[in-house]
This record gives sequence, structure tokens and C-alpha cells, in this order.
Amino acid sequence: MSQKKRFLLRLDLRLYEVLEKWSADDLRSVNAQIEFVLTEAAKKSGRWKEDKSKSGDE
Repeated sequence: MSQKKRFLLRLDLRLYEVLEKWSADDLRSVNAQIEFVLTEAAKKSGRWKEDKSKSGDE
């Protein structure tokens, strides 16, 4: 299991409300939605490198 870093995040209320609705639409928690959106952005920018030690057959 991957390790998780805990930290406090302050968001504009309007942005939080958008994320809250989006996460409900996708059946995720707000925290999981934020992590998903950030991961997708990191992948799209080329900054996310897949862990080569993991196999796709699990």
C-alpha cells in the first residue's frame, strides 16, 4: 500500500463546492477527488512517472 502524506489544505469556498459536487457525481470522497485530479494533471504534464516495479497482472 502506498504511503499517504497528511497536510492541511485551504480552498476557496466556491472551488470546494465544485469539488464536492464533482466528487459526488463520481462516487468519490472530496479527498479522493482532489487526489485523482492532481494525479491526472501530473500525468498529463509528464511529471508523473509510473512505478516500474509494479506489475499490471495483480
